[in-house]
Order: sequence, then structure tokens, then C-alpha cells
Amino acid sequence: MTLRLGLIVAALILVTDQVSKYLLLNLMQQNPQGIVITPFFNLVLVWNTGVSFGLFQEDSATRSWTLIGVAAAVLLWLLVWLWRAQGRLIGTALGMIIGGAIGNIIDRYRFGAVFDFLDFHAFGWHWPAFNVADSAIVVGVGLLLLDGFRPRPPSA
Repeated sequence: MTLRLGLIVAALILVTDQVSKYLLLNLMQQNPQGIVITPFFNLVLVWNTGVSFGLFQEDSATRSWTLIGVAAAVLLWLLVWLWRAQGRLIGTALGMIIGGAIGNIIDRYRFGAVFDFLDFHAFGWHWPAFNVADSAIVVGVGLLLLDGFRPRPPSA
């Protein structure tokens, strides 16, 4: 049951991520200066050639392939974890992380970078731009942490 739930969640995240990127990439290419939605939220066109928060953006011919390889290895590890996991919360969390990881791997393969478009800023803070896949990964990790802090019944 956990495996099936995780794979369904991963598929939903992957489809949502790729459809949003497809629709917004076309829109943002027509509006490269960005689109102001609210005083604290914009749509932007950002190509993240590095990893989280723009780390490891140095220019290298092998960088994209290295990042794809590392992400694929982590993805395989997550799939094994999902296969062995028990519980809906863990299945959902791993599915979110897996779906997000696949979405960003697809971008890196297709474009050599990940397309980020959600841009939030408030009270002098400006967060790095991100996308649906990134959001799913962060929420999935948060759910794993939440599960880790839940009280467990004593083992017999």
C-alpha cells in the first residue's frame, strides 16, 4: 500500500511540475522581465545551473551530467526506501521527494539547468526562486522530519 501511494504521489507531483514548467516557460519567455502578481510574489525566469539555492553553479562541461548522476543515485536510494517503507505519511513524503527529484532531473537533462519561476519576497527578505518540484521536495523532507519526531509505541 505504501509503495503504491508513494508512486501515485510521485506521478502527480511530476505531472504538476512539468505542466507548470511548460506553461510558465512559454509565458516567461514572452515576459523575461518577470510578472508582478502581488506586492510579495512575482513570476520570474531563472535558470538554476547549480543545486539548491544556486550552489555549485561553476561552469563546467561535466557539471550537468554529474548533477544528473548524483540525483539519479539518490533517486534510486529513495525508491528502495519507498519499497521498504510502511505508513501513509512516509509514502506520501517519499513520493513528493521522488516526484520533485524526477522533475528537476528532466529539466537538467533537457535544458542543462532547472527552470525556477516562483519568486517570493517580504519584509526585506527575498527567497531564491523555486518551482513545484522544489516545493514538493521541501514539503516531503518536512513530512519525513515530522514522522521522525512522532512518538512510537514501545517495542515488545
